[in-house]
Amino acid sequence: MKKIVFTVLGIIAFTSIAVVASGNNEEMMMEEDRTVSEAVLPPMSEGGMYVKPSDEILKKNLSALEYRVTQEEGTESSFNNMYWDNHEQGIYVDIVSGEPLFSSTDKYDSRTGWPSFTRPLEPGNITTVNDRKLGYVRSEVRSLYADSHLGHVFSDGPAPTGLRYCINSASLRFIPVSQLEEEGYGEYLSLFE
Repeated sequence: MKKIVFTVLGIIAFTSIAVVASGNNEEMMMEEDRTVSEAVLPPMSEGGMYVKPSDEILKKNLSALEYRVTQEEGTESSFNNMYWDNHEQGIYVDIVSGEPLFSSTDKYDSRTGWPSFTRPLEPGNITTVNDRKLGYVRSEVRSLYADSHLGHVFSDGPAPTGLRYCINSASLRFIPVSQLEEEGYGEYLSLFE
């Protein structure tokens, strides 16, 4: 009798896991269909500083995954995100505020399945905090103005910095070189000359 009960419980548990996993997979597939042009970039304030929209606006403009990653410190799936394998030249900005964060000139293949960078484009737009959620201390990377969760930084990166900024694609919006001027980031064109 005990064998039957454990077998039935095992089948129920397996089925529940499969249903949950298929739901997450569906969410990820929807994320892959999202295009960069659909991301909503908030305007800068009059003082030239980047601003964080209200939670109501964020929930309306961000996908469920983008909101979970940036506002609830979530992590997207590796190798199944928008920018892990992007080789186009341009910059990456905070999807919430538009703060310039990283450049393709500092991006490299860390073989982790997430976009990885050796350094921030604008160090003043990045802040780190201790993250103890996994039972040990990691350095969480956040944007300065919007306070968006971006990912983590590790000391196992390549030269010249030895750092690996492991960033969630869902926290970023990519702006190709051809659109830098038009999007208000013309000051970064010299990086690609």
